[in-house]
Amino acid sequence: MRNGVIGAASAMFLVGTLAGVSGVIQDYPVYGGQAVRYLAAAVILLLVTRMAGLRFVRLTARETLLLAGLSVLGLVIFNVCVIEATRHAGPALPGTVLGTVPLVLALMSGRPAPRLLVGAGVVVAGAILAAGLGSGDLPGLLWSLGALVGEVSFSMLAIPLLPKLGAMRVSAYSTAMAVPLLAVIGLSVEGSAMLRVPTLAEGLGFAYLAVVVTTIAFFLWYSSLPKLGPGTAGLFAGLIPVGAIVTGLALGIAVPSAADLTGAALVIAGIVVGLSGARSGDVAGVPAPATGRS
Repeated sequence: MRNGVIGAASAMFLVGTLAGVSGVIQDYPVYGGQAVRYLAAAVILLLVTRMAGLRFVRLTARETLLLAGLSVLGLVIFNVCVIEATRHAGPALPGTVLGTVPLVLALMSGRPAPRLLVGAGVVVAGAILAAGLGSGDLPGLLWSLGALVGEVSFSMLAIPLLPKLGAMRVSAYSTAMAVPLLAVIGLSVEGSAMLRVPTLAEGLGFAYLAVVVTTIAFFLWYSSLPKLGPGTAGLFAGLIPVGAIVTGLALGIAVPSAADLTGAALVIAGIVVGLSGARSGDVAGVPAPATGRS
């Protein structure tokens, strides 16, 4: 379980560092940039999959639908909703709504232990405090709720696939499937302007997103999910605003306020409370992925 905890915590913290990179790539066409990000990540993941000797696995019709749903909802729709929610309401509203992910995953994990629910509630409170309630409008709220569905789908739709495919192939296949979908959206929204030669800073930003936030974080998350179960793993989603706070401080972008630090402390406290239920055996995981090569 220890490796699962470290992996899940690292994955969500790395996802939180996305905020520090966003300012570098904010002038690049949004959907074209996302397509480039996932294309680069897919190439890396597929190469690593090949080098690891993990051959292509033939999927059933149900598994194909699950993978397609994971890619569409968990990657494409999630990104579109976050982008549009931010345009309508700024980053605070989607950040606050996404802060409820731990509670939603805990409720969807079957019969969650009381300590898991308490921990998830504390994590949600900390994430909301760190993100800030902010202000927004109805379209911003609806886009934010769409992002919440996408984030939950990213985990729940992967669970039936992980025992057969493992973390590496789920990451590689879902990322590859997202590329043409984002390209189509980019062409319809941004037209031929969806792609241009990036500046050096933009290129470095996209490289970080592709390698760290996508390739490494995805693999760590999907490696940890079977070990912890969605309810316990979901607690670590509260580390996303913590990662954003630390990155902002490290890059000199922003100094954390008292509310930021209090929220981060609540997130950590909630994770500790939730994990106490897991250590006592109250929280069940999901079937472990196959470790053999196929």
